[in-house]
Amino acid sequence: MAGRTFFVALIATSSMLSTGVFGHDVPGIEICTVEKTMERRTSCLQSNVDFLMKTITKLGADHRQKIDAANRQNEGLKASLAALQKVVDDLQAAQKKPAQDANKKPDAPPAKDAAPPAKDAAPAAKEGAK
Repeated sequence: MAGRTFFVALIATSSMLSTGVFGHDVPGIEICTVEKTMERRTSCLQSNVDFLMKTITKLGADHRQKIDAANRQNEGLKASLAALQKVVDDLQAAQKKPAQDANKKPDAPPAKDAAPPAKDAAPAAKEGAK
């Protein structure tokens, strides 16, 4: 069984070699100084320039997308920060308000405390008049 698997793999590999899979021209930078004629050297250089321009355009678009995504995230974080700052300000204001209320001294005594001494003073004045 293992022999059959090896044989099938060997046939598949040899068929790929015979079809020229490895013979395709892969786009990229080529060494143009080995070309003898001026036309071939110019063509090689133009191919390099085209490859570099496509690469620069692709990388520029990729980086623009990344920058735009980072800017959107930055704006979202700014909005979150503003909301959190408002919550903190509200909590600090609520915390200061009870402390200010506790520090206040009442200017006048409550009305029910003032009324009973006035009633006691009135009967004493009547007794003094008798």
